[in-house]
Amino acid sequence: MDIKEQIFILVKLQKIETEARGLKSTLNNVAKKYDAFDAELREFGQNIDNEVFLLDELKKQYRLYESDVQMNLEHIKKSQASLRTIKTNREYQSLLKQIDEFNVKNVRIEDEMLEFLDRMDKAESNIAAKKNEYSMLEDRIMSDKEMIKQETEHGNKRLAQLDMDFNDVSGRITPELLDKYEMVKKQKRGMAIVPVNDAVCGGCNMNIPPQMYNELQRCDSLMFCPNCQRMIYWQQ
Repeated sequence: MDIKEQIFILVKLQKIETEARGLKSTLNNVAKKYDAFDAELREFGQNIDNEVFLLDELKKQYRLYESDVQMNLEHIKKSQASLRTIKTNREYQSLLKQIDEFNVKNVRIEDEMLEFLDRMDKAESNIAAKKNEYSMLEDRIMSDKEMIKQETEHGNKRLAQLDMDFNDVSGRITPELLDKYEMVKKQKRGMAIVPVNDAVCGGCNMNIPPQMYNELQRCDSLMFCPNCQRMIYWQQ
């Protein structure tokens, strides 16, 4: 097998490795995606729990207002009953004043209660809307997880195929050339062999000398870019 065939087998090998590397990176991120989905759902659920807690606090305060109103009504009732037994005008006027004060308190409390009722209604509507959003989010996440699961299964199958392809292709390259390829790949952390178009290296985008470009087009020897030291080949 001549050097030209060996070079293009190397190019094929590199494509296999590049695809496999991308697939592995994607598959390694699957767990992170699942964790991100779960975190998003937990955060949304926590927001709903916070809204429910605030609503409960509003209801507690509302019940306290109800208790205060009832207590004031009882005071008014007792004071009104006492009016029938009062003998002096001074005591009578004092009780009337107390009754007025309790009535004023109740009016003020009832105004607060109306405001709290409005706030509770809004909070309940907001919670209902968020629970609906949570349900839709949950459905979307379940759908996304199922899609990722299917993509993962497909990716694992493709990775297994690429592994077999790698073994087949690498077995057709001479050990000496394969060692050089691995050495350059390690040094460049990825692309070991790159095409040259119009005398421009596809790895570093630098021009190669004209004489070298002419020799490269003959494809009768392994050549390296004088700038980035990657293996190069002429791409027609």
